Amino acid sequence: MRDLRQDLSGLWRAASHVAPAKGGRVVMFIAAHKGEGTSSVAASFALMAASRAVRTAWLVDLDIRRNYQYTSFAQGILKDVGRPGHALDASLGTEQIYTVAGHEADISYGKLLNAHQIDGHRLLVTRFRSDRLAAGQRVRLRPGPAWWSALRAAADWVVIDAPALERTRAGLSFVSQTDAVVLVVKADATSASDVSALRQDVEAQGGNVIGVVMNRIREDALMAGRFETFS
Repeated sequence: MRDLRQDLSGLWRAASHVAPAKGGRVVMFIAAHKGEGTSSVAASFALMAASRAVRTAWLVDLDIRRNYQYTSFAQGILKDVGRPGHALDASLGTEQIYTVAGHEADISYGKLLNAHQIDGHRLLVTRFRSDRLAAGQRVRLRPGPAWWSALRAAADWVVIDAPALERTRAGLSFVSQTDAVVLVVKADATSASDVSALRQDVEAQGGNVIGVVMNRIREDALMAGRFETFS
């Protein structure tokens, strides 16, 4: 994961002009393929949002098996950024964005999603406690509109890090809950047809695609980004 905050000023301006449905803004970052830098862009944008938030910003990691965002912050991968604090219940007292097969009505399974505040920042990062599941139990994500409404009421910004479509299409289940979707691609590696197909997939599910972040990785720079809006 890389800190790209200095490269995302254009993205910040574009996202700030998007009117939220109600309450805080919800922005999703998603890519067609693995390794395009989605998690770095999402985490960097979430830190920018937290620095400007009056209340708080949330970084919601939909890769509930890996919890890459929580793990990265816990390992101190981002320089000069604090570590996650103690776990807070992220159930928000409403329906959840996941179900555990065979336990859909079991309240005890409604608190598997935690949120951890990053030290020194108004940022909470989610962590799904898959370690509390019994062997063989399966978890499925679901839209959970009431949960997103409750989160909008509590936060100024909600940033969603969605898994790449080549891994799972689960992220598309949530685009209708967002105000804006940003596509992330690796420059000179992802084809225009892949980007177009991703945009069509997102918009078919009701998502509002506001642009694409092009990541460049070179020997003389860890990463440089530029934001482009669609015409």
